[in-house]
Amino acid sequence: DRDKNGWLSWVKFQPTLRNIFGCSFLPHFDYGKGGRGWRDLWQDALTLLLTEPIKAREIIAGSFAGVRLDGSNATIIAKDNSFLADRNRINRVWMDHGVWPYLTTRHYLNRTGDFGFLLRNQIYFRDQQIKRSKAVDLNFRQDDFLQRDVKNRIYEGSILEHILIQNLVQFFNVGSHNIVRLENADWNDGLDMASRQGEGAAFSFMYAHNLENLCVLLRSLRSRVSTVSLLKELTLLLDTLHSRIDYNDYKAKQRLLNKYFEATGSISGQKTELKLDDLISDLEAKYRHMSGWLAKYEWLREGFFNGYYDDKGRKVEGKHRGKPMRMMLTSQVFAIMSKVASKAQVISTWKAIKKHLFDKKLMGFRLNTDLEGSYLELGRAFGFSYGDKENGAFFSHMNVMLANALYSRGFVREGREVFDSLFKMAIADQAGIPPVLPEYFNSQGQGLYLYLTGSASWYIYTIIEEVLGIKFELGDVFLEPKLLGRDFFGKRIEIEFFLGNKKIKLVYELKSQCLDNKLLSIKEAKLAGKKIPFQSGSCRLKPSLFKSNRNFINLILG
Repeated sequence: DRDKNGWLSWVKFQPTLRNIFGCSFLPHFDYGKGGRGWRDLWQDALTLLLTEPIKAREIIAGSFAGVRLDGSNATIIAKDNSFLADRNRINRVWMDHGVWPYLTTRHYLNRTGDFGFLLRNQIYFRDQQIKRSKAVDLNFRQDDFLQRDVKNRIYEGSILEHILIQNLVQFFNVGSHNIVRLENADWNDGLDMASRQGEGAAFSFMYAHNLENLCVLLRSLRSRVSTVSLLKELTLLLDTLHSRIDYNDYKAKQRLLNKYFEATGSISGQKTELKLDDLISDLEAKYRHMSGWLAKYEWLREGFFNGYYDDKGRKVEGKHRGKPMRMMLTSQVFAIMSKVASKAQVISTWKAIKKHLFDKKLMGFRLNTDLEGSYLELGRAFGFSYGDKENGAFFSHMNVMLANALYSRGFVREGREVFDSLFKMAIADQAGIPPVLPEYFNSQGQGLYLYLTGSASWYIYTIIEEVLGIKFELGDVFLEPKLLGRDFFGKRIEIEFFLGNKKIKLVYELKSQCLDNKLLSIKEAKLAGKKIPFQSGSCRLKPSLFKSNRNFINLILG
């Protein structure tokens, strides 16, 4: 389809534009001062992984140098690729920042099978902000942003250690509802006024997901090594290995986290050798508790999930006496994506999304319902008029993630509906933009902030990995298309991708004319003209099968 192909070519180019120009780009220039932030770094790397995985390796490894030992991170990447705490010198911590590095690293490992990467050493960032910005180190030297030990030696830990710190700290960093604290905001920067009692279940789902998925990677790593070397002080957070605390007791979690913060104020630099089996066992215990707690206490009788607690400790979403229904898209997306939501809950949640967040006039999905008035106990977003910016606009990024989550759980038609809505809004006359995917659309359907968005990376990533089903698992190629009849404008869909230095051309071909809404399955598979086996609608190929620099795969669908 000429229009869609042309539009996708520009969307694919957006991460490159943002890499060159930063987050601010005329004519929408009233956001920040240029440069890229923490999330931008990791999400743009997703696109690079699709085209240049070897180049992405060094970018990903270098980015871990921005992590602090308290699980937070520097937020700005300077032009020389060094890190700054914050361009505006504001002490601020986002609760979602620990989620993204693992997701991108996992994608790299699946793409390459390069498990040695996890054991590679990297430095840590250090500045005057300590204990997740709740305290200031008065002895900090303003010319040295490297973490050092008690003997003033620069400390380095494995990339695995960096990932563990970011996710383990957040397991214990909870409020009175035993949910990860919201701190100064999450992905939605407008949720920035609930730092005392605010909690964010939305990204707690993803921390639970990371803990579970880490166990999968560690089991694969176990075939190569049986032990890993970790910072001695970090073992405090691996409590099941010495004295497990009661995970139902939020105060016990807080006490242990504070003990860790005190211990890492001045580290010994010593390391402890841990068995991988013991580490996996600890992470599994934490995942089971976290996912079980979220599923039990954050599912609402209205048929969807609560994602937030405000600065008065009140549950934000659902039906409140004398007020209209409250619902936020972010809460539902990550409950689905993390797989904490059961299949029945996904069905119920999708119905609620269609009922409360779908705009029948503009045919798109809003970020939240109208919370009516300035809800400043949650954030400045609700000082904006409804339908603008972070208050109820049509945010491309969260819409793309909704599509990704639905596709990944097997809800293909629903995912396609979300994808269609973004494309149609982007090319509509009222959007008033060139052929790109903007950060958001307002209530008039106008597209705003053309390059300030991670949605372009996630859009291409979702098309390749979920729609076309080109997945990478521990170095193998795993083909599992989720194509509908209406995805074909002709008889063929073609795509080229790299596996190592080998270019692979993949062609999906219709066996016969199909109904628009029919979910297609593989009927025949060929590599270089020879039939290859497939089962249950998928086809797994090892790199050794690709003999030349040009390889042709043909999948017949019907």
